[in-house]
Amino acid sequence: MAISWGTIKSLLIFFGPMLLPKAITYYRSLRAAPTYGRSVRPAPRAVSRALLILFVTGVAFLLTSLPLASPENIFSLTQSRLQIPIDVLFTRLSALRPHGLTPADLLLRTKIESRDSRLLYFQYGPDVLTNCQFCSADEPRSYFYYALPALLAPHLFNLCVLALVTSGLFTGREGAVWRSTATIAAAAVALLDLYAVGSYAYHANGMATRLQDIDMFFWRMRAYRGTLLAALDGIIGYLLYLSSTNRAFLNPPSTAERVETSTRILDAARSKVMALSVLRNTINRDEELRTLGRAYWLNYGRLMSEAMEEREVIEGVNNALENRINVTTISADADRYIQAILDPLTPVPGMNGNVEM
Repeated sequence: MAISWGTIKSLLIFFGPMLLPKAITYYRSLRAAPTYGRSVRPAPRAVSRALLILFVTGVAFLLTSLPLASPENIFSLTQSRLQIPIDVLFTRLSALRPHGLTPADLLLRTKIESRDSRLLYFQYGPDVLTNCQFCSADEPRSYFYYALPALLAPHLFNLCVLALVTSGLFTGREGAVWRSTATIAAAAVALLDLYAVGSYAYHANGMATRLQDIDMFFWRMRAYRGTLLAALDGIIGYLLYLSSTNRAFLNPPSTAERVETSTRILDAARSKVMALSVLRNTINRDEELRTLGRAYWLNYGRLMSEAMEEREVIEGVNNALENRINVTTISADADRYIQAILDPLTPVPGMNGNVEM
């Protein structure tokens, strides 16, 4: 059963107002999704290779959908109606051939003498009718069985490409997360293609009295097939790019990853605290360093006190931090911190100044 363009437009008009806001909302939710501490980054080298493969494959599928890459249609080539006598049809075709009819033309002539075989010609194309030895117009399903490998070939090739670019060995974890999605999408496209070809009502062309009224199903499906496969590769490539560059579709880190990250941060903080404790212990044990340290912090405290007592500074701080931060509390904390630095016996909260080496 063929779906007309009018039906597609009616469906878009009916479902568009409902689906478009949902699509916009979903896109905004993706943009506003949490990043889990991961910043946007360039695409990894393995993902870049995968994107290049998908681009080349998509362009190749688009090229196969062009009329120049499709088998010729002798009815369109000779501008002939469906009901034209077979002799007249091939006489016109012979006039267009520089060297006369080819062996394939002569074989095709014996295959499309009946009306039903001509209708099947528009469904399956010239290659199937010419090369199938066991097919018969009395058993139209036999043409579908013969055409099945040719129909599946581009889908299987595209499935292999998608399996490669979503392989963990080729693209790592960035590509592996899309493996199931790509496989299901490729299988769905293949099944949709087979259903469209297998369920096509080829007898509908029997009512056509002009060439323009004939549905060139085989050539139309070639264009749709190539375009759809190219679009599928483009969508998978875009999803792979978004996820690999941390622009969208970020998965929250696992419990093990969070524990590992927290442990690494704690180890780094512990190392810094230990280094500071060792440094303070060294300074406190050396008379000259202790004197210099005390002089530095005394001078630092005096300078800060003088700066904080200036009118311009007080007004600026009050204007900037009014109702936000208690400046008095901060000043008291700074004084206590300086006092702790100056007095080796006063521990800094959260630090151990008595670390022995």
